[in-house]
Amino acid sequence: MKRRVVVTGIGCVTPLGTSVAELWSNLQASKSGVGRTTLFDASNFPTQIAAEVSHNWSVESVGEDPAEWASRGRHTRFSVGAAKQAVADAGFLDDPSMDPERFGVYLGAGEGQQDFDAFSHMMIAALNNEQGELNLAEFMNEGLKRLDPLVELEQEPNMPAGYMAALFNAQGPNINCLTACAASSQAIGEATEFIRGGEVDVMLSGGAHSMIHPFGVTGFNLLTALSERNDAPEKASRPFDKDRDGFILGEGASMLVLEEYERAKIRGADIYGEIVGYGTTADAFRITDTHPEGRGATTCIQMALADAGKNPEEIDYINAHGTSTQVNDKVETLAIKQALGEAVARQVPVSSTKSMTGHLIAAAGATELIVCLMALRDQVVPPTINYETPDPNCDLDYVPNTARDASCHTVLSNSFGFGGQNISLIVAKC
Repeated sequence: MKRRVVVTGIGCVTPLGTSVAELWSNLQASKSGVGRTTLFDASNFPTQIAAEVSHNWSVESVGEDPAEWASRGRHTRFSVGAAKQAVADAGFLDDPSMDPERFGVYLGAGEGQQDFDAFSHMMIAALNNEQGELNLAEFMNEGLKRLDPLVELEQEPNMPAGYMAALFNAQGPNINCLTACAASSQAIGEATEFIRGGEVDVMLSGGAHSMIHPFGVTGFNLLTALSERNDAPEKASRPFDKDRDGFILGEGASMLVLEEYERAKIRGADIYGEIVGYGTTADAFRITDTHPEGRGATTCIQMALADAGKNPEEIDYINAHGTSTQVNDKVETLAIKQALGEAVARQVPVSSTKSMTGHLIAAAGATELIVCLMALRDQVVPPTINYETPDPNCDLDYVPNTARDASCHTVLSNSFGFGGQNISLIVAKC
């Protein structure tokens, strides 16, 4: 019989708030975290807007020395901010009963920030010849002069997980997965399985990412995935709206402490909710497009329902992947109707908080699961803002523009990533 897994600690650093309380308050108030891009000069890019974490935030706010973290990745700094909040919230920073070998880390963190300036200088040096040919020897020599090996090491996706283990003496399993936009949801699902199977008692899980840099924006612009509504940043992310034209690139980190239920109960921990369902599938179709019939997403939701032992009628709210792209929103709507049945699907409130936070890529799923836990706690579902023109292909209840009181006992969170990865998580009041 599988063990029960509950959430006893949460923390976040996002464009809409650098604590869970601030994030949740702003979501309920229908605020947007999108503005002009300031992390680099984006004036010549098709997309000149993004959802950035406040420049006023620092690791100092969670008791860390900024100098110690200065050379570490931007997303790593967000990780330590979110993780220290979550672990403190769980209340076992000084718990003598914690066996470090039964405490693991499973993150869905992205690659570190690229050193664009150094790379540009390397390219200039390599092309500084009359023939205009790439001189690899000069490229290497310039790199040896300019690149800092410690900074380069920070580009590895596993670095945040390693730092978190050292920070909290978590000597159990230490894993990072990078399945694009589904990464942190997948990490939470797999971390849940570690606890269910008895391999560990506690897991720190979540995700972190920052792709607001020239390489990241160029890549998504080439894929035509980003909104170009530069004249109205706060209106640009409009999931399920007929006039949507792409997502807004965001950044940040969100972390959750997952704990075996009996252990949490014995130590008197406050419990946000229980992770009861986990589904994971692949579209096996295309790298950038979901299957037009929603086959992977549909099956994923059905798997999560079966794992939770829940009927479709028991889902009280869905936090959609809802990217604000034409294809995703249409196919996700179809998948929800196919998985729940059309009659049930039309009765369930569905919203995309990416309309306010932007798309945090690898960190998106964990952030949205925290939102689901807040919906369970406060019996409120957040809105989809900028919903103005209905789309015949998107015909569910998207909680337009204003938060809503709603009876929530069981909620579903979807995360669908480039490459065809699909993750659905179900959390319930405990």
